[in-house]
Amino acid sequence: MSRLLSAPGGPYAPPVPARELTVTAADGARIHVEAHGPERAPAVVLAHGWCCSTAFWAAQIRELAADHRVIAYDQRGHGRSPANPAYGTEPLADDLEAVLAATLAPGERAVLAGHSMGGMTVMAAATRPAVREHVAAVLLCSTGSSRLVASATVVPLGEGRVRTWLTRRILGSRAPLGPVTPLARRILKYGTMGPGSGPHMVEACARIVHACPRRVRHGWSQVLDLLDLDHGVRELRMPVEIVVGTADRLTPPSQARALAAALPDCVGLTELEGLGHMTPVEAPELVTGKIRALAAAHIPSARAERAVHAEESA
Repeated sequence: MSRLLSAPGGPYAPPVPARELTVTAADGARIHVEAHGPERAPAVVLAHGWCCSTAFWAAQIRELAADHRVIAYDQRGHGRSPANPAYGTEPLADDLEAVLAATLAPGERAVLAGHSMGGMTVMAAATRPAVREHVAAVLLCSTGSSRLVASATVVPLGEGRVRTWLTRRILGSRAPLGPVTPLARRILKYGTMGPGSGPHMVEACARIVHACPRRVRHGWSQVLDLLDLDHGVRELRMPVEIVVGTADRLTPPSQARALAAALPDCVGLTELEGLGHMTPVEAPELVTGKIRALAAAHIPSARAERAVHAEESA
């Protein structure tokens, strides 16, 4: 597991959790969960994307844990969650439901943030009882609900069958990623990050993505290829905010706009000029601020705590 902790220092170094636990999903899959911050603080749950791990949320965890209970988990097969033969959106929903049930008290509400496949997990679980019980508001970062391969712009061609065919071959490749080299960093930056992303951001993302096992990467690429969660979007009835980078090649702004149009209660769509797919890493302060604002607006305990702080500062 040391490879997951080898990210550079600074805001992208994974914080040490206050508590770790293993949650068992409905099909027996074991899910690694980390908890950070004060035990009785307002809760935030973080779901990472394809080929990533809890380390992806390091900047958000570091800031939010000062006054929130932050729960982050590794999607099955990613990070410290063992690989499992079950691939699909229902297993993703099973895992999220198990994490919510295991970490939140009955009736406790949390803000749920999902990046990329983590956002798709939220959509897949939209009708699950644990989501309806525990999720007060949602932040969707750089994600989409369907036609992911057809809409991706990783291949610099116009939309059509040729681009879709080439994109499917690239994203579904079984080739090993190998060590993090200067060439590997350039390729990852082109495909997943904006042109202005700093070297420290690229390095952090490269180490996380390259740590994902090849079999897991390929298995989940097949799920994303066939993804159709448009029905799940319409079932997300809590307040939902969306963030996307205008230079996102994997889930471009057209995906975010379609989500905003379909959501029953979209409370905001922010398009970040020149940023790519890795928005929580590329714009850590903004994403953290969005999560914090959703908690303050939609979790009663967070509102009460904010009022107390305001009185003390007056």
